[in-house]
Amino acid sequence: MKIYHRAAIAALAMSTTLASGAFAESHEMALSGDLKIFSDMSNPAPRAVMEGMIERFGEMHPELNIELTVIDREAYKTQIRNFLSANPPDVANWYAGNRMAPYVDAGLFEDVSDLWEGDLSEQLASTKGAMTLDGKQWGVPYTYYQWGVYYRKDLYEEYGLEEPTDWETFKSNCQTLLDNDIKCFTIGTKFLWTAAGWFDYLNMRTNGFDFHMALANGEVEWTDERVKQTFANWRELIDMGAYIDNHTAYSWQEALPFMVNGEAGAYLMGNFAVAPLREAGLTDEQIDYYQFPAINPDVELAEDAPTDTFHIPSGAQNKEAAKAFLTFVASADNQTTINAGDALGQLPVNSGSSVDDDKFLKEGFETLSSNSPGGVAQFFDRDAPAEMAKVAMEGFQEFMVKPDQLDQILDRLERARQRIY
Repeated sequence: MKIYHRAAIAALAMSTTLASGAFAESHEMALSGDLKIFSDMSNPAPRAVMEGMIERFGEMHPELNIELTVIDREAYKTQIRNFLSANPPDVANWYAGNRMAPYVDAGLFEDVSDLWEGDLSEQLASTKGAMTLDGKQWGVPYTYYQWGVYYRKDLYEEYGLEEPTDWETFKSNCQTLLDNDIKCFTIGTKFLWTAAGWFDYLNMRTNGFDFHMALANGEVEWTDERVKQTFANWRELIDMGAYIDNHTAYSWQEALPFMVNGEAGAYLMGNFAVAPLREAGLTDEQIDYYQFPAINPDVELAEDAPTDTFHIPSGAQNKEAAKAFLTFVASADNQTTINAGDALGQLPVNSGSSVDDDKFLKEGFETLSSNSPGGVAQFFDRDAPAEMAKVAMEGFQEFMVKPDQLDQILDRLERARQRIY
C-alpha cells in the first residue's frame, strides 16, 4: 500500500527553537526531487506518527515530493533484503545493534557518521553504541523503551522493603517475600525471550556491557568461567524459588495476573507491561519501577533498551534529502512530539527532548539518559544472530527449569557458537 504526500506550497513558520546546528542546516537546505521512504509502521498509532513526521518535514521543504510506502511489519522483515538490493528507497526503518549488521556487512546501508558530529552526537550519546559498527554510524534511532523491574510498591511497603541498589539487598528482599508466601518474580517463558531479559541483565551486571556484546558477537566461549559466573548468580535466585511455578506454560501476558493478584512481587519487563497492569486495575500508587541493581561493583550499569531506527540505503537516489530527514527525525523537538503518550508513548532518544507526563517514562528516560554509563544493549535476540539467539534462549529456559543441566546446556551453546559464527 502506498501513501503519497505532496508538500504544501509554502512552508509553515517554525514555532519552536531548533535543537541543533545540524537540524537547523537541514531545515535551511533547499531540498527538491523525490524522497522515497519505506516503513513497517503498519499499526494505527505508529503509522499516524510516521505520517505526521512526513507532513511536518514536507512543510519545511515544499519543493520536495515525499512518497511513503507502508508494509506490514512481518512482511517487511522478509522483504527488506530484496528491496534494499533491487529497488532501494531513500530511507528505510529497521532496528539497531546486530539486526542492522547483515545489511551493513552487505554494503546495503549508507555510512551516516557525518550526521553524528557536533550536537547530535552528544544528544544521542546513549544510543550511539547501538548504531555503531566498525567505528561508524549507520543510521539514527527514533524511539526506544526501557526495561527494568516493575514491582508492587504496596507489597514492598507492607513488608518494609526498599528499592535495592545491590545484589545482596535484591536477594534479601526476595527472601522476605518468600517468607510471606509471595513469589519474588512473575515470568512467562513459554516464548523464551523473557528468559533472555534475565540473562541480559545478569550477564551485564556480572561481566559488563563490553563482555556481553562480545558474547553476543561470538567472540567469547559459552563455557568461559565468566559466563558460568553469570549462571551461578542466576541459580541463587532459582534455588531460592524466586520465580513463579510452571512459568514455561505462560506467555508474558499470562504471567501478569500473578503480579496483579499479589502472588508475585515484581516483573523484569519492558515498559510495555505498564499499560496492561493499569488496565488490570493496579494504580500508580501500587506499582513502581527500579533499575536492575548492581552485582559486580567493578562494572558500570548497562541497560536493555530495544531501539527502532532509520537508515539510508546505499543505493538511495536522494541522499541529501534522506540525510536531512534522518536529522529531523532525531531532533529534540520531533522526538518530544512522536514519543508523547498519544503517539508512540515511548522514550525520546534525544536527551534534549521533553518526556511525556508519565512517571514510568520519566524514570526510564532518567535511567537511559543519565544512569546507564555502561551502555545500552538491544536485547539478546537483537544483539545475537537469529540462529544463535534461538539456541541460547532455549538454553536459558531449560536452565531455569533444570539448573543441574548447566554444563550440558553450555556445551550445546558453545557448539552452536562454533557452527554459527
